[in-house]
Amino acid sequence: MSEARSRLLATASRLFYAEGLHSVGIDRIVAEASVTRATLYRHFPSKDDLVVAYLTGADAQIRAQVEAARAAGHSPADTVRAVAETITGGIRSDGFRGCAFLNAASEYPAVDHPVHQAVLKHRQWFLDTVTELMADAGETPPEPHARHFVMLRDGAMTAGCLSDPAPICETFLLGVEGILKYRDASPKDRARVKAGRR
Repeated sequence: MSEARSRLLATASRLFYAEGLHSVGIDRIVAEASVTRATLYRHFPSKDDLVVAYLTGADAQIRAQVEAARAAGHSPADTVRAVAETITGGIRSDGFRGCAFLNAASEYPAVDHPVHQAVLKHRQWFLDTVTELMADAGETPPEPHARHFVMLRDGAMTAGCLSDPAPICETFLLGVEGILKYRDASPKDRARVKAGRR
């Protein structure tokens, strides 16, 4: 990656995440990255290409966090917890403004748009990965619990930028513990939970 492309992408990523995709124009990115418009268009033929590159970078960062959690040698359940903690770490970070992918989907709702497709690709990878982790952490079918995890994550990422992140993170982690407890329960206990008995 050339120095100019790297600077452009870093500048665009910072502005896109902080202020939104449609609200940040090419002229501002060019000015803050200290490059010419010709340089920008040599590396990114359109703004859509730049937005997709921003999302690709965000995807790579999340994949690296998940892979680090998987490579740490934890038990299957603790690996799920470690992935959950990477999410709460992001929510607690300075400048947190929600999920980059959910934000992008709201600005580019057309399913066939390249930006929306980049969002769907990331989310499918994340769901598939969590499904694999849930399969290792219990004996019941993992798909419903993976979907539950992703829904909890989406809610936490949305709420985490609207109010105090501490109770949001606590609630999310408690929800993950509930999923893991259910997967570790005996068949009889799981049946009681499904029937609404305690």
